[in-house]
Amino acid sequence: MCGGRGTRLATDAEKPLFPVGGVPMVDRVLRAVEASAVEASYAVTSPATPETAAHVHCPVIETPGEGYVADLERALADDRVSKPVLTVAADLPLLDGEAVDTVRQRSDGTLTVVVPVGRKRGLGLSVDTQFRHGGVAVTPAGINVVGAGEGTVWRTRDPRFAVNVNRRADARLTEWQSWLFNDKKIMRE
Repeated sequence: MCGGRGTRLATDAEKPLFPVGGVPMVDRVLRAVEASAVEASYAVTSPATPETAAHVHCPVIETPGEGYVADLERALADDRVSKPVLTVAADLPLLDGEAVDTVRQRSDGTLTVVVPVGRKRGLGLSVDTQFRHGGVAVTPAGINVVGAGEGTVWRTRDPRFAVNVNRRADARLTEWQSWLFNDKKIMRE
């Protein structure tokens, strides 16, 4: 999912192309998906992300840019896509193939991945959306599985899912966290 405008980042760059550690976030996410057991990848873009559509090296599904849920529904209706579908936001720069496969393995249909709000705040990251699950304030991680049947929720503290970039401050913290979490392979759950 790489059709967002990225207005909170206050940049002229399209959000998926915003660099973290010199690498566009969408490239980091695509590398993670390519390193996983996922069979096919599609970049879901919108009129707000034409440069992203030209940049990615995978098939593109163009959506009207009416919001995340509407664009996801449009992507799921594409004839090339069949459920179950792993959806990943382009703003998860610490994601890796192992993390993607973990989500796939935990899914038995539909799976929503959430992170405790306290974990994100403890990492110094912004929180825009939250709800309660099991008595804990959580926020969507930006990676899910859309399949058949009742959905389940997986709550994780893993920074690969907790770190997403919505603001400049998130990007600055992420560059440091990228080194700490990915390069050192520490501080997982």
